Amino acid sequence: MSIRNFDALFRPSSVAVIGASRDPAKIGNIVVRNLVRAGFPGPVLPVNPRAVAVHGVLAYPSVDALPMTPDLAVIATPAPTVPELIEALGRRGTRAVLVLSAGFAETGPEGRELQKRMLEAARPHLLRIVGPNTIGFTAPHAKLDVSFLHVAPPAGGLAFVTQSGGVVSAVVDWACGRGIGLSLAVGLGDMADVDFGDMLQWLALDPKTRAVLLHVEGLTNVRKFMSAARALARTRPVIVVKGGRSPEGARAAGSHTGALAGEAEVYAAAFERAGLLQVFDLAELFTASATLGSGTRIAGSRLAIVTNAGGLGVLAADALAEAGGELAALSPGTLQRLDAILPPTWSRTNPVDVIGDADDRRYRAALEAVLADPAADAVLVLYAPSARSDPQACARAVVDVAGSGPHRLLAAWVGGATVEPARRTLAEGRVASFATPREAVCGFSYLLRHRRNQEALLRVPSTADTDERCEPERARRVLERALAEGRAWVDPTEAREVLEAYGLPMARTVRATDPEEAARAARLMGLPVALKILSPDILHKSDVGGVELGLEGEAEVRRAAARMLANVRSLKPEARIEGFVVQEMVRMPDSYELLFGARTDPLFGPVLVFGAGGIAVEALRDTAIALPPLDRELALATIRRTRIWRLLQGWRNRPGVNLGALVRAFLRFSRLVVDQDLVQEVDLNPVLANPHGIMVLDARIHVARPAVPGTAPPAI
Repeated sequence: MSIRNFDALFRPSSVAVIGASRDPAKIGNIVVRNLVRAGFPGPVLPVNPRAVAVHGVLAYPSVDALPMTPDLAVIATPAPTVPELIEALGRRGTRAVLVLSAGFAETGPEGRELQKRMLEAARPHLLRIVGPNTIGFTAPHAKLDVSFLHVAPPAGGLAFVTQSGGVVSAVVDWACGRGIGLSLAVGLGDMADVDFGDMLQWLALDPKTRAVLLHVEGLTNVRKFMSAARALARTRPVIVVKGGRSPEGARAAGSHTGALAGEAEVYAAAFERAGLLQVFDLAELFTASATLGSGTRIAGSRLAIVTNAGGLGVLAADALAEAGGELAALSPGTLQRLDAILPPTWSRTNPVDVIGDADDRRYRAALEAVLADPAADAVLVLYAPSARSDPQACARAVVDVAGSGPHRLLAAWVGGATVEPARRTLAEGRVASFATPREAVCGFSYLLRHRRNQEALLRVPSTADTDERCEPERARRVLERALAEGRAWVDPTEAREVLEAYGLPMARTVRATDPEEAARAARLMGLPVALKILSPDILHKSDVGGVELGLEGEAEVRRAAARMLANVRSLKPEARIEGFVVQEMVRMPDSYELLFGARTDPLFGPVLVFGAGGIAVEALRDTAIALPPLDRELALATIRRTRIWRLLQGWRNRPGVNLGALVRAFLRFSRLVVDQDLVQEVDLNPVLANPHGIMVLDARIHVARPAVPGTAPPAI
């Protein structure tokens, strides 16, 4: 990670524009125009061999003809000319270059070779490059606009970083239309050099930036990004929208885990662990930035609602329940205080209905009473237009109560033209303002998710969170043996040994080559048993009749084995059959079927999956994704994100599971996938859990030797 020469990028003393043009339709013309329009205080140096001046600024025929060395050079010439220009600029001592030109890695092999030459030209001079294939950037506080944007945003505290030029243009247009100031708006383009991680490190040091918005299509150096994001998120809100979340973009894999932990899910887990708030479109990006940038701070999920319209309060309460929040239970003391200041017909509960004729004095008194109640983590103020009250005066009362520092207030003035000036008053007073109760509750949910992500961000797990029962070297020997024999999947008996090395109990398992050997193994193990087909080509054994349970005798085992062979020959004739697995029938009453999964993501390294198990895991999709390493709180938080969590605590007359044993098992599983770089994918499914403990019934472990030997590095 490096922000070397970033001062030359974003605070240059001089700027050269290579490819400056007198043609208004050319990018080189627009960049010079924007630089002049922004009022850049240093020398602007257009380079054009056929122009005397561009936008009234004296031009120069070449880089070598420049009267001074520019801190920053902007290149808007055809792609093949760029490597030579980079070399010339490097020789002169230029420290940073913005390459607007397209035609590099995004175009194919020839473009990739050209991009490689560009980077090789820059490397000896430690010259930094933004782009290529970018719209450029604008830094209003520095009066620097080296973009071909159509408008210039005002200076402010919001920074925006994306790869897409079109998205930069849309966000800047949105900011200008709402009078929202930006500290920086950057299009990174192809990210040949400067990437998201570099930008986040720079923004963490920028005193002008109060909040950061990201639009991410993909990442390059994930570990650099995670380190920079975690550092930045500790000091200011970071909100991200990820492009390309469709199932078509997910990684195909030979396991339940591969199907469930696709690209979108892994990115979401990474953003959460880095303390970032993920939203899902640009409208949400804008709303979340206004909410988190308002100064609103919450300590929990309990919301109090103050409204002059009971119906609006009900709508807000419904939205709150759907969002996973809860209505604050106001104390008897607060209710008595409200009794003394509100009309007799008030609601006497939360939502607090202050009645339709409420004026600014009544709003102020009710808000002060509710805010004084420690049961209310935040307060939502709702207003519906009334002939008997002034929306502006009521809004000013809310701003006064909020004060100038952090507060716990959100507001929704519902209506049209009548309440629009009041909404502006709220926004100017740094109170997060919304158009409807549902939007306001959505804003509250952003605050809630951001707070939870911040709590996870501050956790620093270590291997001390597991225990002494882990034996990494024992597991490693098993995995190495499978690879030495040319196998991509360890067999079930080996899988059991790997799991036992990490203190994860698995049902007794024996491998058999044919029906007769399976019957003998069943007799020696003790009947009844389970019988499973063994084939590296069959991912889901139940799909081909490859699992039979509760077999009571040797003859029954033989018949079951014969049926399996016939089923496989009929349904999957190309599958290689290596034999059978005979397994003890585990008796665990009141147990739930769970899934522990993991895969090595090409970008993020080890990724964990926890959820409901069984044969329908893809259909149910009741899973949570996490990035290791974990500690007990992070492991428990992952388990809690699933729907089955409600059952695991006990349901009606069915007891809950041994939660301590379950968390310990998931922690040991997490350590296994971090320790063992040979493990590419793991499915433990089902894992039975009941009040007495856990037991793994089936395990699939895919092994491969990594390109770089050593422990697979987690993204964190």
